[in-house]
Amino acid sequence: MRTGGQQKIPRPSQWEKGSVAPWTGRDFAPLQSLEHVVARIAAHTPQVAETEFMPEARASAVLVNLYQGESGVEVVLTKRASHLKNHKGEIAFPGGRVEPDEQVHAAALREAVEEVALPAHDVTLVGELDHLLTIVSNSYIVPIVGMMPYKPTLIASADEVDRVLHVPLHELVRSDTYASEVWETPMGSRNIYMYHLDDETIWGATARVLTQLLHISLSV
Repeated sequence: MRTGGQQKIPRPSQWEKGSVAPWTGRDFAPLQSLEHVVARIAAHTPQVAETEFMPEARASAVLVNLYQGESGVEVVLTKRASHLKNHKGEIAFPGGRVEPDEQVHAAALREAVEEVALPAHDVTLVGELDHLLTIVSNSYIVPIVGMMPYKPTLIASADEVDRVLHVPLHELVRSDTYASEVWETPMGSRNIYMYHLDDETIWGATARVLTQLLHISLSV
């Protein structure tokens, strides 16, 4: 397993190793093509999240921004600033709260501009991934997928972001990167996905979104 980062992962007292990656044995060549990945995402019908046990969850949106890199499709991620109240120091997509009377796609683009100076005018929105809930920040998250025709030069906002990451999708499917665990929680068993990079570990809601992105991209 790769080194990963210094993130403090709050494992419960009861947990066990999870299953192998859902793409084990698949051909990873599709991750080289932005056109292919975008087409698969555009054909996906997102599922809404069940909110019965979190009726007060606040609407949020994140931008899953893709572009064609030198070694295949890459995605923009951020390391959240260490002084933030929620999810500090974690790897995340640019995103945040949806303002009153604001559309989710507009919120995702606005947050990306605010957090990393993403040139939103060059982003083409291509679809959504499944909606999800996060307990810590009491959020109902809609992952908006966009694409750009080039690798953007980004600048981290010191108020919200410690660093910007450009991560090739093929890095995430390496056998020494992906891991899953099953945690016992008050709401029952939960599958927790993790991606151990050389210097950071991606987990939580971000890892859940990435896992679906990869699964859809690599599905036969």
